[in-house]
Amino acid sequence: MAGHSKWANIKFRKAAQDAKRGKLFTKLIREITVSARAGGGEAESNPRLRAAIDKAYAANMTKEVVERAIKKGTGELGGVDYEEVHYEGYAPGGIAVLVECTTDNRNRTVGEVRHAFTKNGGNLGTDGSVSYLFNKIGVIRFPANSNEEQIIEWAVDAGAEDVVTDEDGIEVVTMAENFHAVQSALAAHGLVAQDAGIEQRASTEVLLNENEGEKVLRLLDALEELDDVQNVYSNANFPDALLSEAG
Repeated sequence: MAGHSKWANIKFRKAAQDAKRGKLFTKLIREITVSARAGGGEAESNPRLRAAIDKAYAANMTKEVVERAIKKGTGELGGVDYEEVHYEGYAPGGIAVLVECTTDNRNRTVGEVRHAFTKNGGNLGTDGSVSYLFNKIGVIRFPANSNEEQIIEWAVDAGAEDVVTDEDGIEVVTMAENFHAVQSALAAHGLVAQDAGIEQRASTEVLLNENEGEKVLRLLDALEELDDVQNVYSNANFPDALLSEAG
């Protein structure tokens, strides 16, 4: 099972900035639409859609907007036809980068992603060049002041793989296929997660110094600013001082 990701915590904090710009809503709507198209519009039988809806409501999206996004995905309403694409590449220092996108124009998206890599000292790779370094996992995050003992007990009983605690909070890690069951079990105990979803996490990380870390962060930030980009993952292990500045 992949280890704890400090960068994921920074991304969670930075989501507040996206929310202010309305960018978070755009990403969530696309994820709901694509999830509904891939697995159907019933959240009870579509764990990915359930997770996307939960994130949308946590971000104060209205039920009307959520339902409209679902109907676009199932074809009940017309609209832009999004598809999922992913790109693989390298950041400065040979750091592996995985980029997940939803797009209505592959040519535009690959051009923007390639430009971000090139401008920031990286390069776009071929399919399969780095994806083998990542594992798909479920992650459920709770605030640092949560009852750690109870979370560990209930999470393990529900089938979680690991529970990691640090100053940023408590992170429950599951196999991707067990994510929904564990999330539902914890919610049934009255636990309210800060954030939850399916992520890609590197099986091993590369420790960077501050100079290298700054270069990699610039690339990751540039990629995440692109409208078609949903998620960006890397195998970089950043110095704590640098992450404190980023957060």
